[in-house]
Amino acid sequence: MGLAISEVATRVGLEPSAIRYYERIGLLPAPERAGGKRRYDESVLMKLAVIQRARRTGFTLEEIRQLFFGFRENTPASRRWQKLCRSKLSEIDGMIREMRVMQKLLDSMIKRCRCLTLEQCGRGIYASDFGSRATTARARVSGK
Repeated sequence: MGLAISEVATRVGLEPSAIRYYERIGLLPAPERAGGKRRYDESVLMKLAVIQRARRTGFTLEEIRQLFFGFRENTPASRRWQKLCRSKLSEIDGMIREMRVMQKLLDSMIKRCRCLTLEQCGRGIYASDFGSRATTARARVSGK
């Protein structure tokens, strides 16, 4: 007879609406129906386990779609994961670099800002971030 959507949801820790959404966007195949109700075989639990792991490790739904459908049918799962994980790790490395820059800026603001108004802050930020560019741009315009 198969598993009801509520049982599947409970077993994998999702809301039934998430399972229906995964069906609607094509990550999960449409299940059999019995008396108008969805009935799933056990294989849906394995697919949802893969989806959940991918989501927990930062993959987007589009990347998960690629994991399932973006390779030749005979491509082993390990090769699929390896390719996508390498790409995701590269993306994360970039995010870490950006976060380090943010961290340095925040630390700098804590240590250096003694401004009384945001306009004062703006002057200091403008001078440090755009001052040399503004000077260069004025020089280009004036022909110097």
